[in-house]
Amino acid sequence: MNTRRNLLITSLATLLPRPLLAQSCTAAPDIGGAGPWFNSPPLSLAQLKGKVVMVEFWTFGCYNCRNVEPYVKKWHERYMDDGLVVVGVHTPEFAHEADGKRVKAYLAENDIRHPVVLDNDYAIWKRWGNRYWPAMYLLNKSGELCYRHFGEGRYAETEAQIQRLLA
Repeated sequence: MNTRRNLLITSLATLLPRPLLAQSCTAAPDIGGAGPWFNSPPLSLAQLKGKVVMVEFWTFGCYNCRNVEPYVKKWHERYMDDGLVVVGVHTPEFAHEADGKRVKAYLAENDIRHPVVLDNDYAIWKRWGNRYWPAMYLLNKSGELCYRHFGEGRYAETEAQIQRLLA
């Protein structure tokens, strides 16, 4: 009976999403091909080699994204001089969020200074296979995807991953 239970638990565990760990880093899709860009000229991952990159999918109307926002801003400010580049991929959920003027105003009103690209046609979203707002992906200095987190929470874990990749 115990063997059957362990087999069931092991089988169920394989269905759960797992965070990517350092030894399982994979190639990351690019972030180019959309726009306009705010707070930066257009960027590509090739340009960012040698930097740790956080790619965050968000939209200004998302309540959960707004709850994550202070942490993303703090990480940008705290670690940008150490080599972290935060790139916000603003992928709208609703029509009013696709208006570049509204995005630009939101960035100014909320003092968001890191680069943000407007992904109205979901080009980057689809390339990354993303399905969530907010979603955070961390890339190592070689441009490989090494960590992901969807939704709110796990702030200490995410910051520890940033520190590990910067070390």
